[in-house]
Amino acid sequence: MSARPVSIRRRILIGATALLLVAALALVAFLHAYAERSADRAFDRLLAASALTIAGAVQLEDGTVTVELPLAAFAMFSGEDRIFYSVLAPSGAEVTGDPDLGASLPKAGDDDAAFADDRYGGEPVRIATVGRLVSSAAGTGWVTIRVAETQGERDALSREILGNALLPVAAMTLLSLALLWFGIGRVFAPLAGLERHLRGRAPENLEPVEARAPIEVAQLVGALNGFMARLRTARERLEALVAEAAHEVRTPLASLRAQAEVARGEPDPAELRRQVARIHDGAVQASQLVSQLLMDATISHRLETPNATGPTELSAVLAEVVGRLDPDLASRVGVHVDPAAAEARLDGDRVVLREMLRNLLDNALRYSEGPVSLFVAPARALAGAAASVEIHVSDRGPGIADAEKALVFERFRRGAAAEGRTGSGLGLAIVRRVVAAQGGAIALKDRSGGGLTVCVTLPLALRVDRPAPRAAIAGVLALASLALTMLAETPPATAAETLYPAPNGSTADVLRVAGTTDTPLFTPLVQAFQATRPNVAVAYEEGDTRPIFERFVAGDGASPDILMSSASDLQVKLVNGGLARAYDSPLVRALPAWARWRSQVFGFSFEPAVIVYNTRAITEGEVPRTHLGFAGLLEREPERFRGRVATYDVATSGVGYLLATQDAAISSYFWRLANAFGRTDAVVSGSSPAILDGLANGSLAIGYNVLGSYAFARQQAGAPIAIVVPDDYVLVLTRTMLIPVAAPRPDLAEAFLDFTLSPAGQAVLAGPAALGSVVPGSAGRWTAEHIASLGHGAVQPIALGPSLLVGLDRQRRARFLETWREIVSPR
Repeated sequence: MSARPVSIRRRILIGATALLLVAALALVAFLHAYAERSADRAFDRLLAASALTIAGAVQLEDGTVTVELPLAAFAMFSGEDRIFYSVLAPSGAEVTGDPDLGASLPKAGDDDAAFADDRYGGEPVRIATVGRLVSSAAGTGWVTIRVAETQGERDALSREILGNALLPVAAMTLLSLALLWFGIGRVFAPLAGLERHLRGRAPENLEPVEARAPIEVAQLVGALNGFMARLRTARERLEALVAEAAHEVRTPLASLRAQAEVARGEPDPAELRRQVARIHDGAVQASQLVSQLLMDATISHRLETPNATGPTELSAVLAEVVGRLDPDLASRVGVHVDPAAAEARLDGDRVVLREMLRNLLDNALRYSEGPVSLFVAPARALAGAAASVEIHVSDRGPGIADAEKALVFERFRRGAAAEGRTGSGLGLAIVRRVVAAQGGAIALKDRSGGGLTVCVTLPLALRVDRPAPRAAIAGVLALASLALTMLAETPPATAAETLYPAPNGSTADVLRVAGTTDTPLFTPLVQAFQATRPNVAVAYEEGDTRPIFERFVAGDGASPDILMSSASDLQVKLVNGGLARAYDSPLVRALPAWARWRSQVFGFSFEPAVIVYNTRAITEGEVPRTHLGFAGLLEREPERFRGRVATYDVATSGVGYLLATQDAAISSYFWRLANAFGRTDAVVSGSSPAILDGLANGSLAIGYNVLGSYAFARQQAGAPIAIVVPDDYVLVLTRTMLIPVAAPRPDLAEAFLDFTLSPAGQAVLAGPAALGSVVPGSAGRWTAEHIASLGHGAVQPIALGPSLLVGLDRQRRARFLETWREIVSPR
């Protein structure tokens, strides 16, 4: 009983209809969730904006937290929802508003908005909580600001979004079903035309189908044409084999028949035995001829079929060929494989290579009586690995005359020395075809002392080797030679550029980095990176934050692959201006949220702004532990510290300006400290290393807002300095990297960024570089957790984001610098 025909049309219609209905239901569920998320997102932004507006009005008056509620705080709300708010001092005391709002929620610990659902006044509410860090004589802490709104308006917006989306979904579902019904008929029309074309063809017509077909059916027509091409090739090969067999086998068979007829009437037993021997020899020759013809056809087929089994081990093929020989013949074969070629692998079919070697050995054994030598050795070397291999098969037979050496490679051609020996004349022809298909070469050479040597050269399979471990460079001359090579083949370096040559001597890949990190601190990170990428050279240009920023914005010179800076506000400005590439790396997700922005600027270090002092100028007992204590010390003893206090020159240093503006936003005593700097004629400097130089040689007594990374490294080197992580609050900045839009090698930049954020890179930052690791859970001494534990106050990271752009406003910066100059350096 025949099976019931399957209707593709019915299956497509039923399956597509079910899929459309499921998709419609899934879309409705998605729209419902999306409507709720959209409503929450819209109203959450209003809540956060309201809370941040109130936070901006928080002030300290005589050590007490006060707030004058801005009119704009609630003006952004509309509709009939109820609004609640509360402001709590760091101690938890009520400042204003509704004190029991969000009583079960944790207090603010940072300035990021946190949202929560709760009930208040008998209704469900959505609460936004933000913090504001304040510092007073009593201590430093977070003011908690909460704003809540009932959820009537957001529920209404969610229902409105969902309702407006359901009607188009229903209409599109019905329209899709109608188009599906109409489209199925149109889709199958070309298949019917193709069927009529094929039914009308003659059986012997294997030409490609030239009928026009839609793109969707083109692959089917192409597959059909490919099948017919293979079928035509197989038929032609079979016809050629039949013709050759009929032509070549006819004579041996006729001879066998004649000899058999003569033998039937031979009365003499001795002559009969001779006749049978001749019949046997003829049968052997005919059998070998048929076998070689079949093998020739097999090899032709396998050479035309792509080898999908991968590289073939030459040693395994040799063992198989020798193992299949008759034991008497195998004892005559001596196999010698050079150790350098012991693991040679060829890009060839195993059967084809086996038959090539079998024919070489078979010829050598047939035409000689003595031992046969098979020798395998590398032909030449590239970078320490054999690029090709040579196979020598040598015998002590009669050899081949020079005039015949080119002719014996032709089909059914044999040399004069083959007279009286069985053979088909196909062996060397098969060998030459295999060698040519492999891209190799074959030569016949006279063997010293008599005989013949067949030399076959075959290319090895291509493979990618792992880079060898870096060897120590022997002597100053070798190092100088490598450096000169790099300088000659890479773009010229500027005067402030340091070149780290690729460990393997390659000059093709050069990563260019421009940054503000001191070269000695950057070197361990580069060396660790090159241990994983020994083919990459690194050119590092060191400079100051603002000059590098201004030159990059002006477009002076070629763009680096990575721009690295400790002035994160300037980096954010570059990103905001569209000058950085986006890079979504899985390693970036391990960064704290404050250390990344827009997948374009990435923090990689954790560096506190600390107070550093000379241990010979100030005792540990009198050193200030808070910002207020520092101001008090300078106010009490201005003459003692006159000209011996140092801090950043905020007008020229990008990181100095960033730290100063952040200090001014947090501490109510910042300008008092600035005034103390002015009374003691404080020294202003453009970099932390310059301040540390003065502290180390004793010309300076104390430095303020010095980057902890430089101070830790200098202290480890034995400088007579000590470090204070303030007990009231400590600013923490992160050095950042971005990849410019015009980076010549963004692939190398991404690889370096990935390594820097990897556990191995962060271990370098927490160890030899002493820049501090920003990724939580990193290994090493200078981890974020360890650095934070050195002080007892609030740790305030400078978060990457648009808020940093406020301090870069031209008028705001001008007013800040004018006030700073009037107070700190009026002269």
